[in-house]
Amino acid sequence: KKEVKTQISFSANLYGLAEEEHAGGAMVYPSYDLGEEFSGHLHVKRRGHNFEDMAERFQDVMEFKPEGYAIDRKFRDIIYVSEDVDFNLHDQSITWLHEGKKQKIKLLVGKTYVRPSGYKVHLEKPPGNRSWRLIGTTAEGILCHKPCTVSGGGKSEISKPVTDAVIQGPVIVADIKSDMEKVEQILQHDFSSRFSDSQRKDDRAILSPERSLGSVIKLLTPSNKDYNEDYNAWLRSVPQYIKELVFVLKRYYIPEWGKQWKEHFTVDMINGKPGNELKCDNRKLVTNYMRVGFQDDGLWRTFGLRKDFNPAIKQSLEDDITASVVVASGDLEGVMPDHSQRSVKFLQNCEYRFFQRPDDAIIRGYDKLAESELAQTGNFISNFEPLEQDDAKEIIEDAIGYYEYTQPMQDLVKSASTGDKPKFFVSSAHPRIVDGKPTKNPRYLQTRPDLLNERALYLEQISMRLHRKLQTTHPLYSVVDAVVPGRRNNPADVKAGIQPLAVYNPIHFMELPELFMEYICSMTGKSPSTTGAGSEGALTKGPFNALPPIIDLNNALVSMILTGHDGFVTSAGFIGPDVQVAHDISMLIPEVWCRMEDEERHASYLIANGYLEKCEDVEHDGKTFAFSRLGYRINHKFVRDFFGRVFNHPHAVFTNEMLMPELQGRETFIDGLENIMTTQKRVGELYFADKSVEAACPPLKAIITIMVEGHYEGKSLNDPEVRKLFNRDYLKESDWYQERLVSKQNLDIQLWDNHIDYLQAFLEKKGYQEEARRLNISKKLDAARLEREKTSKADYLNFLDGTIGVQPMSVFSQ
Repeated sequence: KKEVKTQISFSANLYGLAEEEHAGGAMVYPSYDLGEEFSGHLHVKRRGHNFEDMAERFQDVMEFKPEGYAIDRKFRDIIYVSEDVDFNLHDQSITWLHEGKKQKIKLLVGKTYVRPSGYKVHLEKPPGNRSWRLIGTTAEGILCHKPCTVSGGGKSEISKPVTDAVIQGPVIVADIKSDMEKVEQILQHDFSSRFSDSQRKDDRAILSPERSLGSVIKLLTPSNKDYNEDYNAWLRSVPQYIKELVFVLKRYYIPEWGKQWKEHFTVDMINGKPGNELKCDNRKLVTNYMRVGFQDDGLWRTFGLRKDFNPAIKQSLEDDITASVVVASGDLEGVMPDHSQRSVKFLQNCEYRFFQRPDDAIIRGYDKLAESELAQTGNFISNFEPLEQDDAKEIIEDAIGYYEYTQPMQDLVKSASTGDKPKFFVSSAHPRIVDGKPTKNPRYLQTRPDLLNERALYLEQISMRLHRKLQTTHPLYSVVDAVVPGRRNNPADVKAGIQPLAVYNPIHFMELPELFMEYICSMTGKSPSTTGAGSEGALTKGPFNALPPIIDLNNALVSMILTGHDGFVTSAGFIGPDVQVAHDISMLIPEVWCRMEDEERHASYLIANGYLEKCEDVEHDGKTFAFSRLGYRINHKFVRDFFGRVFNHPHAVFTNEMLMPELQGRETFIDGLENIMTTQKRVGELYFADKSVEAACPPLKAIITIMVEGHYEGKSLNDPEVRKLFNRDYLKESDWYQERLVSKQNLDIQLWDNHIDYLQAFLEKKGYQEEARRLNISKKLDAARLEREKTSKADYLNFLDGTIGVQPMSVFSQ
C-alpha cells in the first residue's frame, strides 16, 4: 500500500499539475427531521426551480406521468415531484396542483421523492422506538477535505456517520403541571430588551411562525457578546430541562393549537401518580443525545440534539491516498457561484479499499458498520486476535457481553461456536494481543462504500444536476469546499517519554504562514500507528517521499494560495490534558460545517464577526512562548451560533476549559507550547542540513528560516513583508510562479517530442507496417504533432495559469 503511495507521489512530483495527498474526505449533505408534514411552498427557500423546466431538461432521465410527476428511468424508487408538493405522514399522502387539479399519490417507505430544486424527502423510522418521520436532504453538499493529517488525526472518521455516537432517551418532566407553567412563563417573557445594544429590537414570540426552532435555541442560549447581563442571568436561572421542554413545544407546535397547547402534552398515571415521561397527543416523546468526549471516569459526555437534526448523508471520498489537481475555474461550466472567481481543487481516490482502523469497534455494538463488515467473508484482516471455537463458546456464555454485539457479529460468533470450519474467526472487540496487551492498531480492508451503493451516488448526482439546472450531457463538477486537517493531541506520558501536546481547543484557524509551519512539522502525539509519536514529516508522509519533501510543500502552498481555502485544524484524542474526545470532533465537524452558509465558512467573516479569537504569545518565567503560531481559535459565540445548529444547549458541549485548555493547567500548557516550538526548530533545521531549503519557494524559505532562527532577513513572522509573500496577487505576479508554469510547458513539449520520436520510430521499423496500419499509428502521430504545436505556443502559459505547474528540478542538480 505505501509502495503504491510512494509511486503515485513520485509521479505527481515529476509530472506536475497534481498532488498526492495524505488525506481523508467526504461529500456531506445536511439532512433534517421534517416531522410529520412538509410543504414545499412554506418550508424551503424558492430558488427559481419548477416542474416544467425540469421536464424539459431531463427527459432522458425521467419518465413523466400525466398527473404531473415522474419516475426515474434507472431507479424506479426515485420519484420526481412538484416544487410546491405537500407531504403528510398522517394519511401517507403526497399532494400537489397540476393544471389546476389536485393530484395525489401514496407516500411509501423505500422511495425517495425529489423536488425540481433537488431537495430530497423520504420516510424513515428513526432508532430508539421513535415514530416515523419525514427526512429532508439538500441537493448540494460540501466536500470536506482533510489533508496533511497525522496518523490518528481523523482521516477515516470524517466520513463516518455520527449515528453510532447518538443514543435515545425519553423527554423527562419533574412535575408536568409545574413544568408546563414554567414553560408558559418563558413564553410570556418580554424578550425585547435582551440585547447589549439597546437599539436592537426583536419582540417575535417564541411560538410565532416567524421564528424557527434555531432562533428559539439561540434566544435561550446565554451570550456575553449579544445579550445584557440581566438577561444572561435570567437565562442561567432557567433549568436546562425546562428549556428542553420549550424546544419540544416549538418542535411540535402547530398554529391550530393556539393557547391550548398544554392540552396536547400529558404523562401516564403510574400507581395513581403522574409519571415523568412526556407524551404529545398520547405518543411518548423520544429525544436524541450525542456523545462528545468522555468524563474523567470514562463515562460518555452526552448532549441533547435539536429536534430538527438528522445526521448528514456522507459519501466517503478519501482515506489516505488521494490524487488532486488544481485548475482555474473560469472555463468550468456548472461550478457553483462561490467557486467562480478562483482556482478549484478536484480530488480522486486512488484506492479500491480503505485500510480501516476501527478504534471504537472494541466497544461492542458501537461501530455498527465495522461489525457488519468484519462479519462478512472475503475480508483482509490485520492485528485482530485469531479466535477459535472454544473462544466463541466462551463469548456466548458471557450472555450480557454477547448480546451487546450487533446481529451480524452475534451470528458470526454463533456459527463459529458450532462448526469446525473455518478454524479461525475474529471478533470486532478482540484486537490481537501484543506484548501482553491489546494492540491499538487493528486493521481491515473496507471496500469503498461509493462502489457498493450505486443508487446513493446516482441520487446525489442527479439532485445536484437539478439544483444547478445542468443536463446530463454536461460534466458535473464537485470541488473542495472546506479544508479541515486534523491533529492528534495527548497529555504527557512520563514513562513512555512523550511530552504533552494538548494546547489546541476543538478548532483552530491558521493563516497560511502558521498553517505551513504546522504542515512542515506535522506533529503528532501518541499515535497508534507504527511511526509513533513526534513528527511524521512534511504533510505527514515523510517516510514515503521518493523526492525531497520540499517539493510536496511547494506544491501544497501554491495549491492553497490559488484556491483561497482557509485551513481549520481540528482536534482528536484530547483537548487539554484532561478531556478525552477520541474522534468525536472529527466526526462532528462535517455536521456543523455543512450547516453553515458559504460566507460563514470563510475565516475573514468569522474573524470580523467575533467568532474566532487570536492566540497571543504568552510570557512565563521571563520567557516568551509563541502561542500565536496556533493562529485563531473558536470561542463561545462560535459554539453558540454554529454548534447550536446541531445541539439544544451548545454552550454546554464545550466548557471554558475546553475552549481555553490553559485553564486545565498552565504548566502543562506551557510545556505543550515549548514542545511545538522546539519541534518546529528541529524540523526546520533538517531542511538546512540537506540544503533543500534552497529549493523552497520564497514564502516557505521565509518561514522555515523563522522556524530555525526566529527571523528572516531581519523580519519576524508578523512582518507585513513576510505575510504578503502568501498573498494570491503576489504569487500570480512572482517570477518563481511563472517559472513553475514555464517548466511545465517545457516538460509537456519534451513529452510530446518523446511521443513523436517513438511513433516515428515505430512507423520506420521494418516488418511492422501492417501492425502500424492496424494500430493507426499515422493518425496518432498527426495528433501528437498537433499537441506538440499547441504546447509550444505562448498562450499555452495562459492555459496553465491557475494551476500549480511543476517544481523546477534544476535547483537540485545545482
